[in-house]
Amino acid sequence: MKKGRLKRIAVTIGEPGGIGPEVAVKAAFSQEVTRVCAPVLIGGRVPVEKALGMLGLDVRLRFIAAPEDSHPEAGVLEVIETGRLEPRAFRAGAPTAAGGAASYEYIERAARLALEGRVAAICTAPISKEALGMAGIKYPGHTEMLARLTGASDFAMMLIGGPLRVLLVTTHAAIKKVPRLISREAVAAKIELAAKAARMLGIRRPRIAVCGLNPHAGEAGLFGSEEIEKIAPAVREAKDRGIRVQGPIAADALFRKAYAGQVDIVVAMYHDQGLIPLKMVAFEKGVNVTVGLPIIRTSPDHGTAYDIAWKGKADPSSMIEAMKTALSLRL
Repeated sequence: MKKGRLKRIAVTIGEPGGIGPEVAVKAAFSQEVTRVCAPVLIGGRVPVEKALGMLGLDVRLRFIAAPEDSHPEAGVLEVIETGRLEPRAFRAGAPTAAGGAASYEYIERAARLALEGRVAAICTAPISKEALGMAGIKYPGHTEMLARLTGASDFAMMLIGGPLRVLLVTTHAAIKKVPRLISREAVAAKIELAAKAARMLGIRRPRIAVCGLNPHAGEAGLFGSEEIEKIAPAVREAKDRGIRVQGPIAADALFRKAYAGQVDIVVAMYHDQGLIPLKMVAFEKGVNVTVGLPIIRTSPDHGTAYDIAWKGKADPSSMIEAMKTALSLRL
């Protein structure tokens, strides 16, 4: 594909104090990415320039006003400057209110560009819930923020890593709250979104399987009633709508089947149930996809990693995979 015809992807640099600027710059400059798409960074001049200086890359920055001004060429990194930050406004390796506010501006700008059809997809570097809170922006994560920015009402987080694809019924919630958050309606909606995710991935006859909540999927009610009262009825409802789905199945057995390629998408009940197995097999290359948005959005499956931020140590593999995955998805 010729350079001028590459699809444009908006890449937000994330919370400036974390590893976001570093992995965004490294990934955007990677040949794995530049030969298949035209990444345009969305972020502040200061953190981008500081990241380049730290990494010592032989790159020239070109600041552009809009995606239409993009003219990809070797050795040039294009940036739409958003969320202006003074050099001392954020702290390397720590959350700040200024960094939280700026990271929200990056996401808002990227989402607007995607909604307007001016970029093919967005890929978002990690943000900090603590920094967002310090800035007075109350969201549990990217997923809920992007749902509001794009007007989506039915949405889900799906993680892709190695042979596993995992869609979550509940996300960032305390374990003690999870049983109350599980309902027949919630599980049925997530099964529907798993079917949509399969279409985005180009899987024509997906094999979807649903985890139980309790050990042994409740053991016929011995260890809990959620499977009988909520999860199984949701699975039956989805089958009645023509979705190829099975469950509830004990999670320990189900993930083995998925790893062996016998299941295309697993619907997990809570965050760690789905992410522990995925990170065991694909920690460096896991990708987060938000399903149900009117735009394509991916991100690396890791956080801000403040402990290694601004030391040149961050691995961009997950960010690279997120950009490549964004290109493969279809709404």
